[in-house]
Amino acid sequence: MKFSNCNGKRKVQYESSEPADFKVDEDGMVYAVRSFPLSAEQARFLIYAQDKETQEKWQVAVKLSLKPSLTDESAKESQEIEEIVFPRQLAKNSGSLQRQKRDWVIPPINLPENSRGPFPQELVRIRSDRDKNLSLRYSVTGPGADQPPTGIFIINPISGQLSVTKPLDRELIARFHLRAHAVDINGNQVENPIDIVINVIDMNDNRPEFLHQVWNGSVPEGSKPGTYVMTVTAIDADDPNALNGMLRYRILSQAPSTPSPNMFTINNETGDIITVAAGLDREKVQQYTLIIQATDMEGNPTYGLSNTATAVITVTDVNDNPPEFTAMTFYGEVPENRVDVIVANLTVTDKDQPHTPAWNAVYRISSGDPTGRFAIQTDPNSNDGLVTVVKPIDFESNRMFVLTVAAENQVPLAKGIQHPPQSTATVSVTVIDVNENPYFAPNPKIIRQEEGLHAGTMLTTFTAQDPDRYMQQNIRYTKLYDPANWLKIDPINGQITTIAVLDRESPNVKNNIYNATFLASDNGIPPMSGTGTLQIYLLDINDNAPQVLPQEAETCETPEPNSINITALDYDIDPNAGPFAFDLPLSPVTIKRNWTITRLNGDFAQLNLKIKFLEAGIYEVPIIITDSGNPPKSNISILRVKVCQCDSNGDCTDVDRIVGAGLGTGAIIAILLCIIILLILVLMFVVWMKRRDKERQAKQLLIDPEDDVRDNILKYDEEGGGEEDQDYDLSQLQQPDTVEPDAIKPVGIRRLDERPIHAEPQYPVRSAAPHPGDIGDFINEGLKAADNDPTAPPYDSLLVFDYEGSGSTAGSLSSLNSSSSGGEQSYDYLNDWGPRFKKLADMYGGGDD
Repeated sequence: MKFSNCNGKRKVQYESSEPADFKVDEDGMVYAVRSFPLSAEQARFLIYAQDKETQEKWQVAVKLSLKPSLTDESAKESQEIEEIVFPRQLAKNSGSLQRQKRDWVIPPINLPENSRGPFPQELVRIRSDRDKNLSLRYSVTGPGADQPPTGIFIINPISGQLSVTKPLDRELIARFHLRAHAVDINGNQVENPIDIVINVIDMNDNRPEFLHQVWNGSVPEGSKPGTYVMTVTAIDADDPNALNGMLRYRILSQAPSTPSPNMFTINNETGDIITVAAGLDREKVQQYTLIIQATDMEGNPTYGLSNTATAVITVTDVNDNPPEFTAMTFYGEVPENRVDVIVANLTVTDKDQPHTPAWNAVYRISSGDPTGRFAIQTDPNSNDGLVTVVKPIDFESNRMFVLTVAAENQVPLAKGIQHPPQSTATVSVTVIDVNENPYFAPNPKIIRQEEGLHAGTMLTTFTAQDPDRYMQQNIRYTKLYDPANWLKIDPINGQITTIAVLDRESPNVKNNIYNATFLASDNGIPPMSGTGTLQIYLLDINDNAPQVLPQEAETCETPEPNSINITALDYDIDPNAGPFAFDLPLSPVTIKRNWTITRLNGDFAQLNLKIKFLEAGIYEVPIIITDSGNPPKSNISILRVKVCQCDSNGDCTDVDRIVGAGLGTGAIIAILLCIIILLILVLMFVVWMKRRDKERQAKQLLIDPEDDVRDNILKYDEEGGGEEDQDYDLSQLQQPDTVEPDAIKPVGIRRLDERPIHAEPQYPVRSAAPHPGDIGDFINEGLKAADNDPTAPPYDSLLVFDYEGSGSTAGSLSSLNSSSSGGEQSYDYLNDWGPRFKKLADMYGGGDD
């Protein structure tokens, strides 16, 4: 169908009243969208043409009826293929160009995709008017013919029949642009090429596809209807400008279906999901699952293709539930004077999402704690309130606290919530009385006393107080620190008494103050104690006489050119110290005859020679010094003066002679160092000599066996003598007198190899395990002892064997007498000794044989 208008500038868009069955392209081509049976009655539908700018709309009715049955000839005629004739070219006439009819506009060829054939399927016949006079050859070029994808379209070179060889897919290529050529048998171009456009008509062969199979969105709880949630999107590979690619969305199901089965709706064209009902409550439903369906053909449920996806909508939390205490009153207890102790655990419930600002509780004390002794911290895991003591509590002042606490969230409640923003409760805290330390008041206690108080003087009473007024307890006092041991304290009433004379000049007194510490202990359970310090400010009395300073000086033999400046040292303080009076005693008379003293001021005086010459030496000059105390105190102090020969500058020149009169400290130290060094050298020499003797003895033990004239012991392999041969008593070699004590035996029956009964010489006891370096000494001592022993057997060393004991019936083997010749000895008695001695009898008693 065609639409014509007056000015030709309108841009119209075609639509069908039955888009599920019929479609209209932009060029006005009407075609069936699907295959369906057509009844004998006429099918009627409308075609709309709408101006895209003015939205003005026209319509035309289309009536569709079945064609009557055709005869063979009519069928052949109907099956004749449309011809496309090359347009005629311009011809010359009478020497001038004449324009023929306007060139033909070849309409595009519309070919539906996914055709089932049969293939090749003829499309059009291309022909030239010159084929009557010439033998022509036809061909096509372009993508789909001789360019990739090749072979889709072919042409019969003689008849010009254009055919398609396979089904087309609009989603791959929606339009083919071919060029048809006509040449003679020599290849000369006969006609100008013509363009052939083949449009692939879209078929609804693709389902919509969602970009994601699962879509996630969120919406705050309590949202009003119309609140945007999320957008889902699907795409269709079919033509988006045709019904095949026009999608429509809808919600198939909602889970759960509370509080309403239609909590959400979706824009069927854009896919926007919004809320349509109130009542979103995260505490009841935390998540909704929607099944979304996208259908093409503008959502036609009969002919459109569909696909589904899942939309998961999470209901986010808002602070619509305040915290609520689980009890109206909480109880706790705390010992007095304890801090950082958890008194009570406040529990709340909050239906909002845990561990969010809408769930986290903040506690505060609204009343009952004016001094700020308590604080409440929030447990981040359980959201409980921990009531903690931050300042010490005195049981005697407060036995119980009743606190009013409030709990609220970190963020305020959402607008429109009817609940109160906070919850309140009461906390009752009981204070437990504990035994506290006694305390001295004041501490330290300061008293003023004159020094020199005699022992037994009562100074003051230093008592402690027990803060536990509700406990009947006794306090006892003891002395804890008294560096000079001047004081004692009564254990019952705390009276402090002196036990020695107080001395302000003692080294234990600092800045005229003497410190002593005392301990007060109660008899509670458990017993507690406290300390107090007594500071005694000692007032000075004139109890120290002044002394001369310095105590040693030197001067020349003559009064000129120098003198001695002296002062006084007084351990007392003003007014019991300076100014001082200096004077010389009357005796001995040589003092005032040789010396004179002149007072320079209240603290200094000058000592000078009174005579013209005094022999060099050391002189002790007594000086009388009197302080300004009331009464004043005097003292004769000795000044040791060294008189020496001086040069013109007043320096001593005969120091050696003066030093000879007395050694100084430096000389004594030098002499002691020399003595110590000398002793160390002597000790080192002795140690060296001792080590040298040991090395010499060790070398004697290492003599080459070939050079040793003594018998050498050669040890060979042996089986051993059994268990009894393993233990050796070396003590017999070291202490011969410790063997079996002498027994009283008859002389006639004593064996000769036994130890004699007369007194034996005593040998020094040697160590049981001599050092290997002393082996030589050990052997030499043993040999010397054996040589000096008249009772020892004639061996090189002392050999001591075990004894059989006394009372043996057998005689001693020592009674057997040996001779130098075996032939002179008779062994006939061996035959009488029995079979055990038969072998000996045969050997020695058998005659010459």
